[in-house]
Amino acid sequence: MGENDVGAGKPGETEKAGFDAELGQSSDIGIFKDGLKVQHPEPTADPLDPLNWSRWRKHTILAIVMYLYFMFTYVTTNTVPSFPELQEELDISYSQVNWTVAIPALGLALGPLFWSSLADIYGRRKIFLAGTLIAFAATIGAGAANNYGGYMAARFFQGFGVSPGSTVGMAVIMDLYFEYERGQKLGLWVLAIDTGLLVGPIIGGFIDLVSADWIQWLTAIQFAVLLGLEFVFMSETLYPRTYMLARMPIVIPGAVDLEKLAEQKGNSAAVELKRTTNLRLLSIRPVPGLRHPKSWDSLIRFMLTFKFPVVVIFVMTYCFMWYWWMLSVITMIPAAYVQYSPQVQGLLFIGLLLGTLFSEIFASGTLSDFIVAKLARKNNGVRLPEMRLWLAYPAALLSASE
Repeated sequence: MGENDVGAGKPGETEKAGFDAELGQSSDIGIFKDGLKVQHPEPTADPLDPLNWSRWRKHTILAIVMYLYFMFTYVTTNTVPSFPELQEELDISYSQVNWTVAIPALGLALGPLFWSSLADIYGRRKIFLAGTLIAFAATIGAGAANNYGGYMAARFFQGFGVSPGSTVGMAVIMDLYFEYERGQKLGLWVLAIDTGLLVGPIIGGFIDLVSADWIQWLTAIQFAVLLGLEFVFMSETLYPRTYMLARMPIVIPGAVDLEKLAEQKGNSAAVELKRTTNLRLLSIRPVPGLRHPKSWDSLIRFMLTFKFPVVVIFVMTYCFMWYWWMLSVITMIPAAYVQYSPQVQGLLFIGLLLGTLFSEIFASGTLSDFIVAKLARKNNGVRLPEMRLWLAYPAALLSASE
């Protein structure tokens, strides 16, 4: 999801600020962190710039993003231990009950094509609130459904509502953090979706002691809590960076360490443009200071991806194999271990959960940032995206050997 800012101000204004409008960066500034150049995004002197927010505020918003992404897969799998009860309650076959996992996955797949461009127009926070509200309402509908058709419709909108946790969630992380921080943060974000997939059956197995319907009621409570957290603690992160760089650039000439830039924050009242924390929640207007995409641009960008078959084949193979393998294991456990109670069936996922936690702590985001930093020092201090691919090779070998 990209951000396109409108051009800045009066003729000559950008040159005075040392701002290169064509490149979108200050030409007289070299910003460094631990001896490596910080290439993207370039910070401003604006205290309303998400890059300049406090660590506490950034981590709070990251936690909310992870919460929604956890629910992304949690709602898919938390009903698996209740399959026998769902079969009896809805009078359906085991094949049909398997579709109750596939249909929210369809909502998860289609939702980002709808939400992504809207988040670049109206902002991230509104999309998070709208999606969570839809998922909350759909979960209530799933809990109250008394027939297969109604239950399936509710399950689809559960997935559709929670789907902003993927593309929009990643965009929030890009808004908040510099490139050198993103490996760790995106690792935590991915950990959320992986744990949601595996924690769902564990919690669902024990809630099934009450009833299959109570799995949905608990999920509704979780969405209600998330909605409250988004409303109170989540600030808008979509920021008109190019526009503001022309008006509130970092003014230190030459090379400067990133840690010293906190001293360069200016007066946010110096620019009248409403942005981030100054935006009204209930406004339906696009976020100002940006060139906004069309609402269907995310679909077009998705289709254009097929111009690069290597990327498409790799990504689709990885996603299909990961999701197919996980869901094939998860959905077949009630049939393969019918002699065990739903609670014991849920506990069978603890091994996968521990493996996921281990891989994130020791072999994922933080390690990726470390490898990139080491390789960048051998590349004149310049980081490249390809440097993050090295961890894919041992991961592929380990997965294949298992």
